[in-house]
This record gives sequence, C-alpha cells and structure tokens, in this order.
Amino acid sequence: MVYTHIPVLLTECLQGLKLKPDGIYLDGTFGRGGHSRAILAKLGPKGRLYAFDRDAAAIEAAAPLVAADERFSITRANFATLKEQTQALGIYGKLDGILLDIGISSPQIDDPERGFSFEHDGPLDMRMDQRATLSAQEIVNTYDEGQLAFIFKTYGEERFAKRAARAIVQERARAPITRTRQLAQLLASAIPGAPGPKHKATRCFQALRIAVNGELEALRAALAGAVDALAPGGRLCVISFHSLEDRMVKNFYQENSTLPDFTRTLPLTEDELYARYGAQIKLKVIGKPCKAGQEELQRNIRARSATLRVAERLGVREAA
Repeated sequence: MVYTHIPVLLTECLQGLKLKPDGIYLDGTFGRGGHSRAILAKLGPKGRLYAFDRDAAAIEAAAPLVAADERFSITRANFATLKEQTQALGIYGKLDGILLDIGISSPQIDDPERGFSFEHDGPLDMRMDQRATLSAQEIVNTYDEGQLAFIFKTYGEERFAKRAARAIVQERARAPITRTRQLAQLLASAIPGAPGPKHKATRCFQALRIAVNGELEALRAALAGAVDALAPGGRLCVISFHSLEDRMVKNFYQENSTLPDFTRTLPLTEDELYARYGAQIKLKVIGKPCKAGQEELQRNIRARSATLRVAERLGVREAA
C-alpha cells in the first residue's frame, strides 16, 4: 500500500521546535516522514536530522530519504532507548530539538495485517515492532480475567472492564480468539449500552495496543532521556493522542519546571531555593497545549485527539 502521510499539527511543531538552520534535531517517531521532511526543508546545509522508529515498514519507507539527503539518518529503535541511542550517536546533550509523535500511525491502522483496527478484519497482532514476541492474540488468549480487566481499566479507562474480560475468558474456552473483528463483535455484545458514534470495543483495543507495545513505559523512559539529550535552549515537542499520554507529559513538564514549594515553612530566598534545588529545574514550559484547528481537522479527522506540548531545556541557573 502507498500512503500519503499527513503530519499532525505540523505548523505548530515547526514553531515549537524553533528551528535553527544549522541545528541538530531528532524525530523520535519517523512514521512515514511527514514531520521529518518538513524539518529538513527548514534546515541549512549544516543542519542535521536523526530519526528513530521501531517499525520495519517505517525504516523501509525512510530509505529513499536516507539516500537522497546526507543530512538525514534513521535508526531502528524504540524511543524508550533515546538516551542510549543518542549517546551512541554522539549527540547526547547536543540536540536543539526533539519531536515525539506518540501513538499509532495511519499506515499501521489501515493495514489489516497489522491487527490494530477492527474496521478491517485481520490477525489480532498490534505489534509496532515486528521483532517483538508479545502480541494482542497472546494477551487475549492467555492472560487471566483479572489481568485482562486491569489492562482494560488502566490503559483503556473502560468502565465495563470486568464484563469485557469475563466475556473473553468465556469465549476463548470454546475456541481461541484470533481475529480483530471476532474480538470487536464479542466486546460489542459484552459491553452494555446502545451503539454510538464510537464503537464499544474502542477502549479495549486501545488498551491492548498499549499493553502489547509497552507504550506508557516507553514514553516515560523517552521523556526522562530527552531532557538531558537536549542542549540548553533545545526544545522538546510531544504530540499525544489520549488522556493517559497527555497526563504523563503534562506532569513530567510540571515536575521538571517547578521548584519545591517550601516557602511556607522555610524562610528561604529564591537564590537559596535555587542553590539547594535548582538542579531539579530543567525545563520551561512554552505556551499552552495546542490542538488541531478546524482547517486541519477538515483535512485529517484523525488529528482531533492530538495535543502538542512544548518545553525548553534550561541552563544551570536560568529562571523557569
């Protein structure tokens, strides 16, 4: 299949990165390269863009760009290993900007063989990295009822997580659950309520995908690694697509941009606070969270849930 990639919040990302023609940047989620190509278009001859992706299809899609532009290179890697990968590349602490477009890409959704969506029938897979051994089929057919309910409740915020889990366990006792449509129909019957605009299996499918790919753990590791991978003044731009991700990014930015509130109990001056705790202040939050406008939504309805948050790496003693 040939895809025309529509990068989400592209203008806002380019502004958030505050691109410098000779800067060094990282696209931690190449996908099909929409953001990467736009970044390269803004860079000069001495600029450099590195990219990561764990999906073999994304690495294949990047090959023509690697061949055509010596300023660009890509590594097959999970952005959870951002710190280790940037250290190996010799760019740790030198990056002028990092972009993380979290979550699933349209090519992954639209390929039935990847098993991410119930809109097309396919194998119950959901692996972003095809080298991984854990699939959605294994979780659905081997995890016990309590484990399944935990996944649906925690990662999908599904109100009827226990009912969904119980229905799966009962069904798989008769025959294995191996197809996306099979699981979606089962969940639609198990979860109460009339059919609505959002399929009743949506939250459980999201939860399974997150569990299969360790998405929240990967995001947590990527954020931690990104802060010190940035040079002072470097920008971190993160696009999230659901509340769990966005809450994690928001809290991480706050934790790294705010001094401990000891002023009510300790008579410390601002200088004394920074002397004791200033090393904890590594980021400055830039602007407010960005959402797609109506014009973008008309072009790409999948941007409706996207949220962009931007932060800047501070020097040792800058005020947040």
